[in-house]
Amino acid sequence: MAIPSEKEIEIPLLQEIEAAGGEAKPAALYDKVAKHFPHLTSADQKARHPKSGILIWTNRVQWTRQHLVNKGEIDASVYGIWKITERGRARLGKGVVRPSIHKPPQLSTIGELLDIERQQARIHLHELLMNLHPQQFEEFAAKLLESVGFTDVEVTNYIGDGGIDGYGNLEMGVVKVRAAFQVKRWQQNVSRPNIDQFRGAIQGKFDQGIYITTSDFSDDAKKVSSVAGAVPIVLINGDRVVDIMLEEGLGVRQEPLTVTRIDEEFFTAFSAAEE
Repeated sequence: MAIPSEKEIEIPLLQEIEAAGGEAKPAALYDKVAKHFPHLTSADQKARHPKSGILIWTNRVQWTRQHLVNKGEIDASVYGIWKITERGRARLGKGVVRPSIHKPPQLSTIGELLDIERQQARIHLHELLMNLHPQQFEEFAAKLLESVGFTDVEVTNYIGDGGIDGYGNLEMGVVKVRAAFQVKRWQQNVSRPNIDQFRGAIQGKFDQGIYITTSDFSDDAKKVSSVAGAVPIVLINGDRVVDIMLEEGLGVRQEPLTVTRIDEEFFTAFSAAEE
């Protein structure tokens, strides 16, 4: 079935927070809210965005929560805790809304806003990577490896590369590792035969292999990435690619955040002068 809309999730989310005593951690709510939708299967809850890889159900509940915060029905003053407000209880028919003159509804904490912004940045980065031509993705992979310390990185010919998209060196103290890399700008998982084929192309020529994909790796592929007597293959999936981009500032800019705080000591000085 289709994932329920944010509007459909609002009441069940408020009900589960209220049932938990008025507040709860988000991880404790996803499954409980899902039970309000009998046709929402386990597979539906595990479905991921085809480009970003983010869990659709979890993300949908998170955005529902944000809308309820903006409406004043969930209190976001404590990071990591979703708390129902009097307005939220009134919507469930369990409370009375008392107008607040001096204190408007808390929209969100700075930390939560930054988390949302970072999550949206991750989604956008996944989409941008998927929009690259496969040849462009090979060039991107070279930049990715350079960002983590590889040197002399070269991309091979796009056609007839013999199963090797590029290679480079990584120096670790007195040790110099020569590595080859293979990339797949895919939506489906990389399977074991892909890893075996890549290993066969680099065996005896390189010290290490690096497999980079926008998707993920099957369980069998992960198992054979490290085999005794064979060249080890480092697996970098789409989530890890985005992690590296954010950590190394590759394709992203970090902008300073200015937070306004009241200088209480400034006003204390006036009181002291009066005394």
